[in-house]
Amino acid sequence: MTSLKTPWYRQIAAVIPKQITLKSIGTTLFISLFFGAYFYLLKTPAYPTTVMPFTLLDRVIGFQPLALPMYLSLWVYVSLPPALLATRRELYGYGLAMAGTCLVGLIVFYFWPTAVPAAHIDWAQYPDVNFLKNMDASGNACPSLHVATAVFSGFWLHHLLRRFYAPLWILIVNSTWCIGIVYSTIATRQHVAIDVMAGLVLGGVGAYLSWRNRLDASAIGDVRHASI
Repeated sequence: MTSLKTPWYRQIAAVIPKQITLKSIGTTLFISLFFGAYFYLLKTPAYPTTVMPFTLLDRVIGFQPLALPMYLSLWVYVSLPPALLATRRELYGYGLAMAGTCLVGLIVFYFWPTAVPAAHIDWAQYPDVNFLKNMDASGNACPSLHVATAVFSGFWLHHLLRRFYAPLWILIVNSTWCIGIVYSTIATRQHVAIDVMAGLVLGGVGAYLSWRNRLDASAIGDVRHASI
């Protein structure tokens, strides 16, 4: 009854400060460890690198430098789901699920190094994108972990926002943001369509399994509580 009487935005405002220290340290530590492993594999591939092919979709979606802000917004987007979790148990479960999803991608990178094909673009004409290219080389392409983490976060955000009875327009904003990030990976030529498809599968399966396990754990808890 309380959740129905309290506006959704007040519920969210009340949840965000909870476990704020764990959220802040955990998110920072996770991103730091991820980038450490990501760049290590990027610079020291264990096997010959496979160059991913262009497809018709890559040709349809031309290079769009204005998509860069949307691409970079991922690092804000992935911070939102943990911000909406209230307990340590939820945060640990979410963190393990996200880590497991990323670990699968990193293992693929180790055993099957891939790279994005040359786009034949003079990057010097686009200094912001050129900076990104210098920081994040063309390797570690498939599956796109940029896409996988966006989809994973989008799935969780959708269900968490529904928990707070957020209005439809907020759910649409969430979906649009997620789709925009996915689109930007091709539009900035950081990935090709095949990388994106693989990332969609990885992120979707990881999110589905983690949310299903969460529901199963909640059901077991309810049964135990009812039996006491």
